[in-house]
Amino acid sequence: MASPIKDVRTCEPGLIRDLELRDAVAIVTGTVIGSGIFLVPSSVANQLYSVSAVLLVWITGGVLTLFGALALGELGAAFPGAGGLYVYLRLAYGRPVAFLYGWGLLTLIHSGSIATLAVAFRLYLAQAIPLSQGQQKLAGILCILVLTGANCLGVRSGKGIQNIFTVAKLGALGLMIGLLFFKSHFAMLSAEFWPESPLRIHAGRFGIALIAVLWAYEGWHAVSFTAAEFRRPERDLPRGLFCGTLLVVIVYLLANIAYYLELGPIQIQQSRGVAATALHSAMGGTASFAIVALILVSIIGATNGMILTGPRVYYAMAREGLFFSAFGKVSARFRVPIWAILMQGLWAACLTLLGTFQELFTCVVFTAWIFYGLAVAAVIVLRRRYPEVERPFQVPGYPALPVMFVVAAFGIASAAVATSPWRAIVGIGLILSGLPVFPMFLSQRSNKEAGSPLG
Repeated sequence: MASPIKDVRTCEPGLIRDLELRDAVAIVTGTVIGSGIFLVPSSVANQLYSVSAVLLVWITGGVLTLFGALALGELGAAFPGAGGLYVYLRLAYGRPVAFLYGWGLLTLIHSGSIATLAVAFRLYLAQAIPLSQGQQKLAGILCILVLTGANCLGVRSGKGIQNIFTVAKLGALGLMIGLLFFKSHFAMLSAEFWPESPLRIHAGRFGIALIAVLWAYEGWHAVSFTAAEFRRPERDLPRGLFCGTLLVVIVYLLANIAYYLELGPIQIQQSRGVAATALHSAMGGTASFAIVALILVSIIGATNGMILTGPRVYYAMAREGLFFSAFGKVSARFRVPIWAILMQGLWAACLTLLGTFQELFTCVVFTAWIFYGLAVAAVIVLRRRYPEVERPFQVPGYPALPVMFVVAAFGIASAAVATSPWRAIVGIGLILSGLPVFPMFLSQRSNKEAGSPLG
């Protein structure tokens, strides 16, 4: 019987290895930092009333994300095949679980994240340019379709856009944070930091705030999908995941401190765009356009990162015979799975018409964290199942760190069900809608020649 490990570690035919460490950091950082840091702080402030509690929930979300990134660093270095999480779930739990993840990724998790970013894009674009409701929706759809077309031109095109927008957004965010610190009111922050002693946090409110924060951290895992296109995945994937995620955590904490230095909790609670409100307060009306431009650049970069990475999962599934065969075909000229990219873009564009920002990110976070928990648990499963596999990077604190992440992941999913049961039902329904079609793809696989990429 052929070893599935050997097959996973084989470079998939058609794809080219053109990604390096800087690209990994750009994908992680640029994909995670999208609209969340500009939209989520007001949602958090409406649940947690002290600065200390707000910073605690952002730190908690950051630590959880960092734990997950370290775990995926081990898995990506050991099993560097196209598809990332799909590969790890396939090896740990079998084809049905992996298929449901890939199916859920296309129907909701990944495509829904792209749609959520597009909704945020159109909301902020309307602040800079007067647009009707119909024009706003068209702008969100065009954002997705233009970036989809750019990624059809090859991984070099996709990573070029990603690197440029990541550098631009980090520079602009650094400038914004610096200006707010320069104009800061430290007395305001000190007065609000400890409004009561001892600090009391309502568990339910903290959980709701954490779900919102985790949306802001969404996308940290996506770089694993592109493992087959890294020149040195054993080295660059773990480093890229860790450095990119840590950079995001630092930026988010500094941004929140900067907001509270300029604005009080009540102002943040009432603001639909806290970054714009803070800069307007500090610099006057001329700063509003600048912050809208920053947010639009940030959203475009995050959207591009999601569009770049997701189709590699559908490609891996199709190569195994568990998805539409067209998704496994690579353009002879551009060396990317064009049909998978196009399908994802069209479906994400449709999703922009189906819900609000709040509705979309709640469904995405709930369903995604179920699979994140399973993927991190796969670190333990695969160490036991394949102890002979070389692991160039090993997650520190094993097994305590993966176990803590898994417990937290399923706690987050449970909290999402309790707070938004209808949205949870919708999310579960879309994932389970893959069950009726799985036998069809399984039959298709059985007719393929022996020696599929995952064995």
